[in-house]
Amino acid sequence: MRPMHEVAIINPMVHERSSQPRLSPSSYEEDIRAVLAPRLAHFEAVARHEHVTRAAQELGVPQSTLSRAMVRLEQDLGVALFARKGRTVSLTPAGRTFLGSAERALAEVEKAADSVRADADPATGKVAFGFLHTMGSETVPALLRAFRADHPRVRFQLVQNYGEAMIERLRAGGLDLCLTSPVPDAPDLVARRLDEQRLRLVVPEDHRLATRRRIRLAEAADEKFVTLEPGYGLRRITDDLCAEAGFTPRVAFEGEEAETLRGLVAAGLGVALLPPPAVPRPGVVELTVTAPRAAREIGVAWLDGHPDTPPVAAFKRFLLSRRGHLLPD
Repeated sequence: MRPMHEVAIINPMVHERSSQPRLSPSSYEEDIRAVLAPRLAHFEAVARHEHVTRAAQELGVPQSTLSRAMVRLEQDLGVALFARKGRTVSLTPAGRTFLGSAERALAEVEKAADSVRADADPATGKVAFGFLHTMGSETVPALLRAFRADHPRVRFQLVQNYGEAMIERLRAGGLDLCLTSPVPDAPDLVARRLDEQRLRLVVPEDHRLATRRRIRLAEAADEKFVTLEPGYGLRRITDDLCAEAGFTPRVAFEGEEAETLRGLVAAGLGVALLPPPAVPRPGVVELTVTAPRAAREIGVAWLDGHPDTPPVAAFKRFLLSRRGHLLPD
């Protein structure tokens, strides 16, 4: 054990007076993290050096400040972490146990710091990006390919979901940006319209309307509809368009994905209002709706007041630059 050349860390009289935790039982659980967290690095340095002065020099703090911090730590814990013999100090069994946990905690903090720094790196950082299922087969892959032409090493965490679920995840901090429809209007969000997508009435190929190219939506008032489930933006748009056409749709089936609905239409189970498919689907005919105007707005949304990391800011600028030509022709 190396000799101690400065004032010893532990004052025996202090320990006699502080054999119990200073924190009350009711406040202990809630306050202990705030008490311990700032002192873990100080404790680890003193335990590693077994010398206050060398630890203080490494940490860049006064020796007296570090000594008081260790005494206060023991007071708060109600446990002796250091044994004192003459002018040397060593860890008690409790101190050695605490050191192992402190080292693991500090390693996790360092790991977390490395992770967030990596995610914020302008060249290799991460963007958590959400988008609608209907944009996953063609629109989003094309966007990412174009963006990565200038930012080849930026990483993406991609999340496909319906609009309301993405907004919830955005608010919870799980997404940086999301492409959604309808474009949200909420005080805690910033949303920008990027493009518009026409919707079509999809009917089975042997349907009475299949020979038509254009149709007024009111002509489908007696049809059974297959739709997305309540909560999906496209379901809300479908309900609103049918109401504008003067009827409430009779819903035969509800699903979670547009191409599944196309399959149900092909099977003769109803008609549907859907955006254009990435690849033509056999068994169905897609009709242009002339009245009311059937379209949905596509926009990008993010949380108001939240600072962007450089990769998120770059991708946001890219998306905004695609106004009017976000969707494939």
